Order: sequence, then C-alpha cells, then structure tokens
Amino acid sequence: MSSKESATKAARLPKAAAELYTNRTSESRSMTIHMPPEWAPQDWLWIGFPHDADEWPGYLERAQEQIAAFANAVAESGQEVRLLVRNEANEARARELVSDAVTLEPRSYGDIWLRDTGPLIVSRGAQRVAKRFGFNGWGGKYLMEGDQTIGSEIAADAGLLVEISDWILEGGAIDGDGTGLVVTTEQCLLNPNRNPDLSRADIEQRLKDDLGFERVLWLGDGLVNDHTDGHVDNLARFVAANTLLIPTPSGPDDPNIGIYGAARTRAEAAEVSIIDVPSPGLIERDGQIEPASYVNFAITTHLVVVPTFGSGHDDAGVAAIAALFADRATIGLPADAVLAGGGGFHCASQQLPAGKLTSR
Repeated sequence: MSSKESATKAARLPKAAAELYTNRTSESRSMTIHMPPEWAPQDWLWIGFPHDADEWPGYLERAQEQIAAFANAVAESGQEVRLLVRNEANEARARELVSDAVTLEPRSYGDIWLRDTGPLIVSRGAQRVAKRFGFNGWGGKYLMEGDQTIGSEIAADAGLLVEISDWILEGGAIDGDGTGLVVTTEQCLLNPNRNPDLSRADIEQRLKDDLGFERVLWLGDGLVNDHTDGHVDNLARFVAANTLLIPTPSGPDDPNIGIYGAARTRAEAAEVSIIDVPSPGLIERDGQIEPASYVNFAITTHLVVVPTFGSGHDDAGVAAIAALFADRATIGLPADAVLAGGGGFHCASQQLPAGKLTSR
C-alpha cells in the first residue's frame, strides 16, 4: 500500500451514515456481550478482491489469483463465500478466476482488508450485533474511499443490527479466545496515531463494553515493517481457550527474533499456554524486509487456510497449524503477491458467526 497517499486526519463514519444505524439502549448495555472465537461455526466469509493497481504495482494479477484461490478453497469446502468486487471490470476478472461456488458481491470499497474495515460480530442475548469502529487508515497512513462505510453496509444488508463506536479499532489488532480473553499489542492499540486521548485503562474498558472482553493480554511490538503498527494477527493467535500460537525464529537472520521472544515472555507471565509454529524466516522484497507470517491464517468452518511465501519453512509451518485443527482440513496457499499489498488471507477476510439473523 506504500504508493497510496497518506491520510491527514482521523476519519469516522459520516454523520448521515451513522444516523442509519441504532445506538445501544440502557437495557441492551446491561446484557452480556460475547465475541465468539474464529473457530466457532460461521454462516459465511466475506473476502475482498484486489482492484487497485497502485496498491499492488506489478503484482495485481497475481494477488487476484491468490485471493481467488483462497475464496475457491473455502467455498469448495462447503462454506458460503461472498467475494466483494469493486466494478464491472473487477467483477469480470474475478469471474474468470473463481468457481461457481463463490458468490460475487458488487460493492463500493477501498482496501480489501475487511478484517479491519469490516464488521466485528458479537452476540448480545439472542441477537447478533455488528460492531463498527472508527477507521483512520491505520493511523493516518492509507485511506481509500469506501473504507469507512463498507463494514456497516455489508452488515446492515445481512440483516444485522449495526452499532457505531466512537473510537478507532481494527479487527486485526485483536484476537479473542472465546472466554473473555483478548490479545493485542501495545504498538498498535496504545499508538497515539489511533486514540491519543485514551489511556490503557480506557481501552481495556472499551474492549469490555463494546466486545465483551474481560481480560487483555498486552504484547509489545508487532512484526518488523508491518505498516499496521503491529497487528496481533500477524504475531500471535489463539487456537483454543487460553492457548496462543506464537512463531519461533527460523534461523539467526530472522528479523523478528526479539519480537517473538518478548511476546512469549509476556504470554508466559500471564499463564497463557503457548504453542510453537515456525516463522517463514527472512523474507525480502526489493531489499526490504516483509512482515511474512504463517500466523495470518484464516479459520473457517471446515477449512484453515495458511499463507505461504516460497520459504523453505512453508511445509513445516502449515503442518504445525494443521496439527491444531483435527476437526477441519488445513491447506497452505501462496500469498506472496497478496503480501505485496500489505496483508494476508486473514487480513482480507471477515467471518459472519453462525446464528439467527436480527433485523434492523
């Protein structure tokens, strides 16, 4: 995404759009909020399809092919996939690449990273509620038309109640284990380019009020050169209750040796169980270190999809993750071109947890 113009100020949903959606009542605030873990059953998976050549200079066609392979794999596993396409040309390109099992959904969206711009779905009593937060282009770096509104639009069109929260949060910055424990990084959530007026205690309280998290595991920094300011979904992921997957360095030239070690130390101090997965090791593009990670896998109802990078550690990384999900298949798919645009399969997708739809 390095070729896009920097955003100059924090951005929130326009007032006119916000007025389309409901705010919580005092009664609803008193009900327990729960955010299901990603391994819970899902109704479908939204995926963004690349469309902007400036975001993937020299890599757009391959990035499209790799995202299409991701969509095909999930759809053919038996789960519905809704692939967002930007315009007629983009839709035609997607149709060339995906199977009939994939539903194409024309939308006005900017970046494809729906993990961050899409809705975060929680349950409140018998309701499913789509939570939407402010989005400012990852701290004022990158902002495209549609980024601020796409999350509310796809959630509302799915029949979900949509609630707007007045602080900046991206879905890739947090990961929950389904028991009220969430992991994040200080580099991202405490970064002054997100919520400069909120303290650590303020953010913890908002994570509780808006998403139902009771406990926060704070890790330090994310991966080197991660333009999201260290999203945790590239560093550490829950794979079961109180069980965190953290990479181990693959060789002395691994650029994230210290980062992995620091994350492990903090998780151990919090008495969180840790499972190892190899890192891809040093991955470079045009002389720059890439934030490549097998941890950016997507968990779907029947399938886990792990990004691979042409590293000698790819097979070991996929195998380590496959061993954790005996109830579903696990595959590795190339994602090096997707990474050229700044993210991976997890970043480009957002699940709708299974449950009864609630009308607006």
